[in-house]
Amino acid sequence: MARHGGGRGWYGKLVGAALGVTVLAVGASVWTAQADPVGGASPEATASAAPGGDAQPVDVSIAHASDAGARGVNITIDDGPDPAWTPQVLDILREHGVKATFCVTGIQAQAHPDLVKEVVAAGHRLCNHTVSHDTTMDKKSEAYQSKEILDAERMIIKASGGVRSMYYRAPGGAFTPYSRELAASRGMRPLGWNVDTKDFEQPGADAIVATVEREISNGPTVLFHDAGGDRAQSVEALRRVLPWLKEQGYSFGFPVR
Repeated sequence: MARHGGGRGWYGKLVGAALGVTVLAVGASVWTAQADPVGGASPEATASAAPGGDAQPVDVSIAHASDAGARGVNITIDDGPDPAWTPQVLDILREHGVKATFCVTGIQAQAHPDLVKEVVAAGHRLCNHTVSHDTTMDKKSEAYQSKEILDAERMIIKASGGVRSMYYRAPGGAFTPYSRELAASRGMRPLGWNVDTKDFEQPGADAIVATVEREISNGPTVLFHDAGGDRAQSVEALRRVLPWLKEQGYSFGFPVR
């Protein structure tokens, strides 16, 4: 999987403050059919205790397949939510009747909880994308990895009003055996991708669309972004890609768990 983002990247200025935040466990106030409820027990982890000890462990392998079958496509949206771009992405998904998986960071979830709730209310799934989007996580200590994952878990649960992330995507694909095992023990299936649109490089909407058309045969999970910079090209490409995929006989689902 491609590694992108240049270390902490655009999140770097916010990391210090975010990592020091202690987020309290929240009660069950918002629930959706696709989300696991939050309980009150503490997990076994190297970081401070996280809410939701009733999470059911899932497979530790990195998921790529779709629950929609052989012709299924998983649309995944990374790095948000962002007030400029996430609402536009949500509008396009709503227009085409597509549900997606939003891989949100703790920092962005904490900054924009209303958008996290909007994502959940629209029937999309949440994915833990760590607190600070550090693409060098696989070079860091287990304690650091644990803090990034579990702090993000708490921040996302609080922002969503009590909804769990169902997946964990390491920034830039920087998975380790430890991070996968920790996430899976918390009910978050490690999530990869098959089609990297490279929209974060802003190659132009035409190039993004062409990448999807060329590489969708590689597998069902497509990577887009709704934060981290100007995402106008991503929005335009998504607007064009969804109807094209339908025309090719694809349906839309979620990554397997």
